[in-house]
Amino acid sequence: MKRRVVVTGMGTVSPLGNETETLWENIKKGRSGIKRLESEAFLDIPTQIAGFIDDFHGEKYLEAKELKRYDLFTQYGYAAAVQALENAEIDIDKVDKDRAGIYIGSGAGGLGTLLNNHKTMLEKGPKRVSPFLIPMSINNMVSGLVSIKTGFQGPSFATVSACATSNHAIGEAYLNIVHGYSDVILAGGAESTIHPLYFAGFSKMRAMSTRNNAPESASRPFDQDRDGFVMSEGAGVLFLEEYEHAKKRGAKLLGEIIGYGSTTDAYHITAPDYQGASKAMGLALERAEIRAADVDYINAHGTSTPAGDISETKAIKEVFGEYAHQLKVSSTKSMTGHMFGAAGGVEAIITLKGMAENVFPPTINLDNPDPECSLDYVANKAVEGNVDIALSNGFGFGGHNAVIAFKKI
Repeated sequence: MKRRVVVTGMGTVSPLGNETETLWENIKKGRSGIKRLESEAFLDIPTQIAGFIDDFHGEKYLEAKELKRYDLFTQYGYAAAVQALENAEIDIDKVDKDRAGIYIGSGAGGLGTLLNNHKTMLEKGPKRVSPFLIPMSINNMVSGLVSIKTGFQGPSFATVSACATSNHAIGEAYLNIVHGYSDVILAGGAESTIHPLYFAGFSKMRAMSTRNNAPESASRPFDQDRDGFVMSEGAGVLFLEEYEHAKKRGAKLLGEIIGYGSTTDAYHITAPDYQGASKAMGLALERAEIRAADVDYINAHGTSTPAGDISETKAIKEVFGEYAHQLKVSSTKSMTGHMFGAAGGVEAIITLKGMAENVFPPTINLDNPDPECSLDYVANKAVEGNVDIALSNGFGFGGHNAVIAFKKI
């Protein structure tokens, strides 16, 4: 008999709130977390807006001396993991630590730490480089820190697949539990990439929005006037649990993961191929043993790039056919910005909250729909309606695709 996997805890750090309920209330209201960057370091870069976090209090989760040893992405990820455990109301001392894992990834890891220490080395020499440079900058440190703090000694690693990172982490954690290797796993992603070098690189690619004078309307997925994504930061972590394990301890069941599809485009380092995305959605449906017509909602990858939004729309139409026009589809990146490795974790949480409350979250700033993006994207305002089954899409540079199927429970 196939083991079932449920979500019993959630934790979030985001530009729209540093815990799940605040994030969700802002999402329902269609608020934007995008702001103008005030640092002079961005003045010569075409993009000067971001979904940055300016009210995070790391001391709530770590001691002052510890904060100096961990990059912001690690602090965000650890905070989200702590929240997920608290939300799950689980006594970790009663958990079989050998069957408890951590799958928390990051697309860029400790980018800021790495670049700041490189500058220090060039200006002051190698002796001034921090002894914590390596553990602060490597991508797997969130999983490492969480395991040290919780004592979880099951599988622990960090997925790294750009914007698909969190979905891969959640999907692979789901499979691990399904196959009987673990009972509980913390899964998701964390990111802190608000740095001039990354902005310069993406600007050279012409991938980012330059609506610097209108930050809140800059991220506009599926809109004809979109001009690129808006970079963001934060973390999203789910506590996944085998159904009988959760039931035995009387846990709140926040939703069930019923399928996972993972594919690769084998096409281009940055440009998407809609067929890879459609195959990933198709696999998620097949493995969930559901029909396309059973799906009520898709939380789209929807980054607000000209090519990406058209490609995803094509993929949805290929999988769902005529039924695609009856689906509700939205991109919550219109409000949060693009959180890269953390995106899938946060979007999974938004999807689960929408299912629990029967609310389709909106795509804000959708004022002039692109004719090539002709689906129901829940324009500008949240809509109430039955949400029993939903997909959450994540597609990353390099052609990485990961789709999670959720069910209300």
